[in-house]
Amino acid sequence: MQVKGSIAIVTGAASGLGAATAAVLANAGATIAAFDLNEDGAKATAKKLGGVGFGVDVSNGSSVEQAIAEVVRTLGSPTILVNCAGILQGERIVGRDGPADLEAFSRVITVNLIGTFNMMRVAATEMSRNDPTPSGERGVVINTASIAAFEGQIGQAAYAASKGGVASMTLPAARELARHGIRVVSIAPGMFGTPMVTALPNEMQEALASNIPFPKRLGDPAEYGRLALHICENEMINGETIRIDGAVRLEPK
Repeated sequence: MQVKGSIAIVTGAASGLGAATAAVLANAGATIAAFDLNEDGAKATAKKLGGVGFGVDVSNGSSVEQAIAEVVRTLGSPTILVNCAGILQGERIVGRDGPADLEAFSRVITVNLIGTFNMMRVAATEMSRNDPTPSGERGVVINTASIAAFEGQIGQAAYAASKGGVASMTLPAARELARHGIRVVSIAPGMFGTPMVTALPNEMQEALASNIPFPKRLGDPAEYGRLALHICENEMINGETIRIDGAVRLEPK
C-alpha cells in the first residue's frame, strides 16, 4: 500500500499510540482522519497534522457509520485503518467485596473488541469499493492487540480477553477480506510510554522497564507508529499478530 496520498483513519488519535501513529502516517504523506471519544483531542491531533478530527464512540454502530460517511464525503474513501482506541480495567474475578463487576467486564469487551470489529466492518466496506492497485490491493486494517492477550496477568481477565479476541479475529478477517484486496494485521505492544504509564511515578516506570530484556526502557509510541507504517507498505504482511515488546514476557502479577 502506498501511504503517500492515502487517506488513513486512526482511532484513539487524541493521545498515546493513536496520536503517534497518526503523526508517522502523516509524515509519510497520508491525510489523517483522527477519531477519538475525546473530540477536542481528536481535532487537536488533526489540526497539527493537516487532517480532520471527529468525536467518535467506536463501540456505537451509528457513531462509526456517520463518522466514516463524513470522511468519505469530505476526504474520500479510506485505504488505511489503524485501530488504537481502547480502555484498560483491572479487577480480580473474586475480589474482597465479592464477584467482579460484570458491567465493567462487558464495557472492556465492548470498547476493545466490539469497537475494533465495528470500525473494521464499516471501513472495510468502504475500502472494498476502492479501485485496486496493480496487485489488487484496496486497503489495509491494523488492529491493536496486546501481549496481555498471551500472558494476561492476575486482574487482567477482561483486558486479556478483549485483546485475545482481537488477536484471534486477525486471521479469519484477513482470509475473508482477501477477496476484496484488504489486508488485516494486528500489533501486540508490550509496555509503552503512553499517558496511562507516564502518569505513574518515575520509580514505577523504571520498575516496569527493568523487566524488559532489551532495550531496557518503555516503548516509544512512535515505534508502534513506524511498525504500522511498515505494515502498510509491506504487502506480504497479512493475517498476523506481531509483538513489539523488547522480548518481555509478563509474570502472573
